[in-house]
Amino acid sequence: MKNVLVLCTGNSCRSQIAHGYLNYFGMKKAQFYSAGVAKHGVKPRSIAIMQEDGIDISDHTCNLVEEYENVDFDFVITVCDHAKETCPVFFSEKTKVLHQNFKDPSTVKGSDREIHDAFEKARDEIKLYCKKFVREYL
Repeated sequence: MKNVLVLCTGNSCRSQIAHGYLNYFGMKKAQFYSAGVAKHGVKPRSIAIMQEDGIDISDHTCNLVEEYENVDFDFVITVCDHAKETCPVFFSEKTKVLHQNFKDPSTVKGSDREIHDAFEKARDEIKLYCKKFVREYL
Protein backbone atom coordinates (compact mmCIF):
# COMPACT_ATOMS: atom_id res chain seq x y z
CA MET A 1 0.00 0.00 0.00
CA LYS A 2 1.25 3.48 -0.86
CA ASN A 3 1.90 6.15 1.77
CA VAL A 4 0.90 9.76 1.08
CA LEU A 5 1.76 12.78 3.22
CA VAL A 6 0.04 16.15 2.92
CA LEU A 7 2.29 18.88 4.26
CA CYS A 8 1.40 22.45 5.19
CA THR A 9 2.68 25.14 7.51
CA GLY A 10 0.59 24.45 10.62
CA ASN A 11 -1.40 21.29 9.83
CA SER A 12 -4.51 23.17 10.85
CA CYS A 13 -6.54 23.84 7.73
CA ARG A 14 -5.49 23.09 4.14
CA SER A 15 -3.60 19.89 4.93
CA GLN A 16 -6.44 18.69 7.17
CA ILE A 17 -9.00 19.30 4.43
CA ALA A 18 -6.81 17.49 1.88
CA HIS A 19 -6.26 14.61 4.31
CA GLY A 20 -10.03 14.27 4.68
CA TYR A 21 -10.68 14.21 0.95
CA LEU A 22 -7.80 11.86 0.20
CA ASN A 23 -9.16 9.44 2.81
CA TYR A 24 -12.58 9.72 1.17
CA PHE A 25 -11.56 9.44 -2.50
CA GLY A 26 -8.60 7.11 -1.99
CA MET A 27 -10.07 4.77 0.57
CA LYS A 28 -8.16 1.47 0.63
CA LYS A 29 -5.80 2.67 -2.12
CA ALA A 30 -3.23 4.27 0.19
CA GLN A 31 -2.44 5.29 3.74
CA PHE A 32 -2.82 9.04 4.18
CA TYR A 33 -1.10 11.32 6.68
CA SER A 34 -0.99 15.07 7.21
CA ALA A 35 1.52 17.17 9.05
CA GLY A 36 2.92 20.65 9.39
CA VAL A 37 6.30 22.24 9.77
CA ALA A 38 4.71 23.69 12.96
CA LYS A 39 1.63 22.73 15.00
CA HIS A 40 -1.22 25.21 15.05
CA GLY A 41 -4.07 22.87 16.03
CA VAL A 42 -6.94 21.79 13.78
CA LYS A 43 -9.12 24.82 13.07
CA PRO A 44 -12.80 24.41 14.07
CA ARG A 45 -13.78 26.10 10.80
CA SER A 46 -11.89 23.39 8.88
CA ILE A 47 -13.94 20.73 10.66
CA ALA A 48 -17.18 22.65 10.05
CA ILE A 49 -16.58 23.29 6.33
CA MET A 50 -15.83 19.61 5.78
CA GLN A 51 -18.98 18.59 7.69
CA GLU A 52 -20.95 20.74 5.24
CA ASP A 53 -19.70 18.36 2.51
CA GLY A 54 -20.36 15.23 4.54
CA ILE A 55 -16.74 14.53 5.53
CA ASP A 56 -15.94 14.15 9.23
CA ILE A 57 -12.42 15.22 10.20
CA SER A 58 -13.25 15.94 13.83
CA ASP A 59 -10.95 13.13 14.98
CA HIS A 60 -7.94 14.45 13.05
CA THR A 61 -4.89 15.45 15.06
CA CYS A 62 -2.32 18.12 14.41
CA ASN A 63 1.08 16.58 13.75
CA LEU A 64 4.63 17.70 13.05
CA VAL A 65 6.33 16.32 9.96
CA GLU A 66 9.18 14.97 12.12
CA GLU A 67 6.73 12.49 13.65
CA TYR A 68 6.74 10.62 10.34
CA GLU A 69 10.46 10.55 9.58
CA ASN A 70 10.42 6.73 9.71
CA VAL A 71 7.55 6.36 7.23
CA ASP A 72 8.55 5.57 3.64
CA PHE A 73 6.38 7.96 1.62
CA ASP A 74 5.51 7.38 -2.01
CA PHE A 75 4.07 10.88 -2.34
CA VAL A 76 4.41 14.15 -0.44
CA ILE A 77 1.95 16.87 -1.39
CA THR A 78 2.78 20.37 -0.20
CA VAL A 79 -0.31 22.57 -0.12
CA CYS A 80 1.34 25.90 0.64
CA ASP A 81 4.45 27.66 -0.61
CA HIS A 82 5.98 27.90 2.87
CA ALA A 83 5.81 24.12 3.35
CA LYS A 84 7.32 23.60 -0.11
CA GLU A 85 10.24 25.87 0.75
CA THR A 86 10.86 24.24 4.13
CA CYS A 87 10.03 20.66 3.16
CA PRO A 88 12.36 18.31 5.02
CA VAL A 89 14.74 16.13 3.06
CA PHE A 90 14.23 12.84 4.91
CA PHE A 91 12.09 11.47 2.11
CA SER A 92 13.52 8.63 0.05
CA GLU A 93 14.62 8.81 -3.58
CA LYS A 94 11.39 7.12 -4.63
CA THR A 95 9.25 9.85 -3.01
CA LYS A 96 7.45 11.98 -5.56
CA VAL A 97 6.94 15.50 -4.22
CA LEU A 98 4.00 17.41 -5.66
CA HIS A 99 3.08 21.00 -4.95
CA GLN A 100 -0.13 22.98 -5.18
CA ASN A 101 -0.45 26.23 -3.30
CA PHE A 102 -3.89 26.94 -1.86
CA LYS A 103 -4.72 30.29 -0.29
CA ASP A 104 -4.96 30.00 3.50
CA PRO A 105 -8.58 30.75 4.44
CA SER A 106 -7.69 31.09 8.11
CA THR A 107 -5.90 34.36 7.36
CA VAL A 108 -8.99 36.02 5.87
CA LYS A 109 -10.40 38.91 7.88
CA GLY A 110 -13.96 40.09 7.53
CA SER A 111 -17.50 39.09 8.33
CA ASP A 112 -18.48 35.53 9.22
CA ARG A 113 -19.89 35.21 5.69
CA GLU A 114 -16.60 36.34 4.09
CA ILE A 115 -14.58 33.96 6.24
CA HIS A 116 -16.99 31.10 5.51
CA ASP A 117 -16.77 31.83 1.79
CA ALA A 118 -12.95 31.72 1.96
CA PHE A 119 -13.04 28.32 3.69
CA GLU A 120 -15.59 27.05 1.19
CA LYS A 121 -13.49 28.21 -1.76
CA ALA A 122 -10.34 26.58 -0.37
CA ARG A 123 -12.27 23.38 0.40
CA ASP A 124 -13.69 23.17 -3.11
CA GLU A 125 -10.29 23.77 -4.74
CA ILE A 126 -8.64 21.16 -2.50
CA LYS A 127 -11.45 18.69 -3.21
CA LEU A 128 -10.87 18.94 -6.97
CA TYR A 129 -7.12 18.55 -6.52
CA CYS A 130 -7.53 15.46 -4.33
CA LYS A 131 -9.94 13.83 -6.76
CA LYS A 132 -7.46 14.40 -9.57
CA PHE A 133 -4.53 13.13 -7.49
CA VAL A 134 -6.31 9.86 -6.66
CA ARG A 135 -7.34 9.38 -10.29
CA GLU A 136 -3.86 10.06 -11.68
CA TYR A 137 -1.58 8.50 -9.07
CA LEU A 138 -3.50 5.82 -7.22
